[in-house]
Amino acid sequence: MTPKASQKRKKSALSVVDAKAAVDLATAQTYSENVFLFVPNIIGYLRVILAAVSLHYMSYHPIYSSILYGISSILDVADGYAARALNQSSKFGAVLDMVTDRCATSCLLCYLASAYPTYAVLFQFLIALDFASHYMHMYSSIITGSSSHKLVTSDVSRILWLYYNDRRTLFLVCAGNELFYVALYLVKWIDTPIKLLLHPSTPYFLAGMTYQQLVAWLSAPVCILKNIINLVQLWKASKILVGVDLAERAKARKEKSS
Repeated sequence: MTPKASQKRKKSALSVVDAKAAVDLATAQTYSENVFLFVPNIIGYLRVILAAVSLHYMSYHPIYSSILYGISSILDVADGYAARALNQSSKFGAVLDMVTDRCATSCLLCYLASAYPTYAVLFQFLIALDFASHYMHMYSSIITGSSSHKLVTSDVSRILWLYYNDRRTLFLVCAGNELFYVALYLVKWIDTPIKLLLHPSTPYFLAGMTYQQLVAWLSAPVCILKNIINLVQLWKASKILVGVDLAERAKARKEKSS
């Protein structure tokens, strides 16, 4: 890790000694800015509302549900731009963003598990993997002094470094993953073949497919890639936590023997 990267990971605008001090600071009336009302966090609240309404429509109105879910997902990009443009990045916003992503995707996967009972165990595994990898990654980032879970250096993992540090890669992988799940959702509702919507000379392999099925096939590799990244993230976070454990145990033995 370069000195610059190390400083960036450990940089903090405010050092809070303990949880009580943090709670007192957040509830005090004297601080100059309200993090809860930062523009990117307000966008985050809107994402939560849109996702919740989308879930309400999910069982009986696929168009409304898909549109609202899509808008909520797109706003995930908007809050990041707002945070950088307005200098309103915050730990609360980062966690709100991650929790919203995890919960929305998990709820959609729960629906898919009921819609495709044969693959219910697979969808349950994807939910567990998504939560476990992100939780362990976030926790390992915190205990190693990182100011953000996205500050991954290439010497830790080149895959995670590329994923988190290239915004285009992050967007395309996340968008493709969500697109695959939404396409699977719509497959259960809309079954108009492409052949009936296009020219009669539509290629044979497309003739019996719907647009949703085509999108699902095209985005499936991205979904697979996203879950490979989740596995890498889980494994790297596990190694970091074990490394911290070993260092702490070695330190304790040294102090005990001295």
